[in-house]
Parts: sequence; structure tokens; C-alpha cells
Amino acid sequence: MKALIQRVRQARVEVAGEVIGAIDQGLLVLVGVERDDDQARADKLLHKLLNYRVFADDQERMNRSLKDVGGGLLLVSQFTLAADTRSGLRPSFSSAAPPEHGAALYDYLLSRARAQHAPTACGRFGADMQVFLQNDGPVTFLLES
Repeated sequence: MKALIQRVRQARVEVAGEVIGAIDQGLLVLVGVERDDDQARADKLLHKLLNYRVFADDQERMNRSLKDVGGGLLLVSQFTLAADTRSGLRPSFSSAAPPEHGAALYDYLLSRARAQHAPTACGRFGADMQVFLQNDGPVTFLLES
């Protein structure tokens, strides 16, 4: 699994003009599911998301995690993260999970996140979404599990 995380002051996701998920300070996470991903990888990724130290401490060093600051978590599925871009001028999606597998693993990640962390919000798998964010820093990392 791949996750592009962005530290945000606020973020929201809309479908057809309706806000379906929103957070204040926290992490916006774009999630890409690959063919070989499973629940163990989703669990490992969630552990990283909740504990990765990207928020400033009192000395302005990135020493605090999402759990430490009590920030929001906004999960948005994005199959394009699974693209192979190493050659040519068009991405290949051969490593992306089939939609059924991707949806099941995204739903699993979301349910585990909601059980372990509040607030957790989400986008809608497979929907045409508009994502709005105020990136804080900017701070952006690509995590892989």
C-alpha cells in the first residue's frame, strides 16, 4: 500500500458539491492499493499513519504524531498512486489492485482507523472527488507498507 500524507490545517472532500468528509488540523491521506496488498499491510500502514512524527513539538521539531496532537485523519482512495511511472510517457496501472480488492482493503483500513482514532473522515471509493486542503508547511511524505 502507498499513502501520500499531507499535514494540513484543514481539509475536506466533496462529491457532486456535497462535503462527505472534513477535518481540521491533521493528516490528509491519499491511499493507493496495489495487487499484493493485504490486511497485514493495511494494519502496518495505519500504525505508521497514527504514529509518524510530522507535527512540531515545543522546539519546532517534527517529534509529535497524529495521536499526540489529537488531529483529524482524512482518508481518500487514489488508485493512481499505484501507477508504474518508471518508463514511457503514460502511467501503467498493472500494479494497481482490481476495484473489488481495492475497495475491500480501503474499507478495512477505514474501519480500523475509525476504531483506533477519532476524528477519522473519508472520501468515497471510486467516486469523482474534489479534495480541498490547506497544507501546513508544506509537509508531504510518501509512505509505503
